[in-house]
Amino acid sequence: MSAIGQLEPVRGGPLFRPLSAEDEEQQPDEIESLCMSCYRNGVTRLLLTKIPFFKEIIVSSFTCGSCACSNTEIQSVGRIQEQGVCYTLVVTARQDMNREVVKTDCATARIPELDFEIPAFSQKGALTTIEGIIDRAVAGLEQDQPVRRAADKDVAGKIEEFIGKLKQLKEVDSSFTFIIDDPSGNSFVENPCAPQKDDALVVTHYRRTAQQDAMLGLEAEETDENPADSVEDLRNEVLQFNTNCPECNAPANTNMKLVQIPHFKEVIIMATNCEACGHRTNEVKSGGAIEPLGTRITLRVTDPSDMTRDVLKSETCSVEIPELEFELGMGALGGKFTTLEGLLKDIRDLIVKNPFTLGDSSTPSRVEKLQEFGRKVYQIMEGHMEAHFILDDPAGNSYLQNVYAPEEDPELKVEHYERTFAQNEDLGLNDMRTEGYETGLTSER
Repeated sequence: MSAIGQLEPVRGGPLFRPLSAEDEEQQPDEIESLCMSCYRNGVTRLLLTKIPFFKEIIVSSFTCGSCACSNTEIQSVGRIQEQGVCYTLVVTARQDMNREVVKTDCATARIPELDFEIPAFSQKGALTTIEGIIDRAVAGLEQDQPVRRAADKDVAGKIEEFIGKLKQLKEVDSSFTFIIDDPSGNSFVENPCAPQKDDALVVTHYRRTAQQDAMLGLEAEETDENPADSVEDLRNEVLQFNTNCPECNAPANTNMKLVQIPHFKEVIIMATNCEACGHRTNEVKSGGAIEPLGTRITLRVTDPSDMTRDVLKSETCSVEIPELEFELGMGALGGKFTTLEGLLKDIRDLIVKNPFTLGDSSTPSRVEKLQEFGRKVYQIMEGHMEAHFILDDPAGNSYLQNVYAPEEDPELKVEHYERTFAQNEDLGLNDMRTEGYETGLTSER
């Protein structure tokens, strides 16, 4: 039986409990295990807990009383996200080295300036800093240096020179680029400027390739060439399939329905309700193709009644509130069909409940900045502060209700624009072949 299989929920509670210093019942479980250094028995301590934005994790610590060998690691046991994520950070100052980083097992870390890469599955997952990742790489390279010096002095000298370059990076005498690419979507790099946009940090969500799905143990979905149900039947039917709750991992049901939005298009709404913990979530997928032009919708919020407007935010849509100097990139919060008030509440919860500002790593100035952001969002929802709410969707699949339809809304502005090459690249359109592909396939055969 595995170590996790031997653990039982505390007093009938959930197996993964929120991390809290005030929870006296949250104690690590101790399991006797084999030391791989001296091959005697040591003790492994496992703490099963939950961290916001990082789902469930297992914090494990091994110590051997015979040879004093020790090892700590963090393993993510949350579900694999629908999209991969890539964080690109330009490190320009010494304080950037203190940014907190969540790096999972399957994440790849790169520093292009040194042509340096930490491949996926070469290290255990860790909750650390950028400086900690560099120190860990240095320790790994220095570990076998005595053997290399005895076997091949030239190779040992080159590695020693490279170790010196890695150590020099920590002084940040010149800027360099730090990249974390995680196909599972569970890695994270801290944004110290939250809730404002960090100009030095670029977060990109992408669709995994078939090779990345295979690396993560995911099987490609088989498409049914002869579906039994017609589109008309799907419009009148609520489909239901089994899934697991994203909060407590208990069995739950997800309902799916094809809905026609007036003056817009068809969308697929999926809703999950967990009877075990009461968690509710809903997600919206576009039911049509990517539009020829991108869409930018600007609403001037002047009255509390604007909060009741229906909003469809697709996965490819970004949100801006210029008065708060706030920008939410595409992929964040996923697809949603809600009201303007509901979307603002989700944005406020996403920013104010950031885990890196609630624990020991938080600073009073940062906490005050986030609390001030929460107060301003509340003022907008109450109608005490005018603001512009902008939806920018390169795929053209987002929607904001026009309460004057079919007449024009004086406070609502809808613009259509040509996508840039970078936006087409994010949507996977640059490599998509829609004309003459059948002829190409025939010639290849």
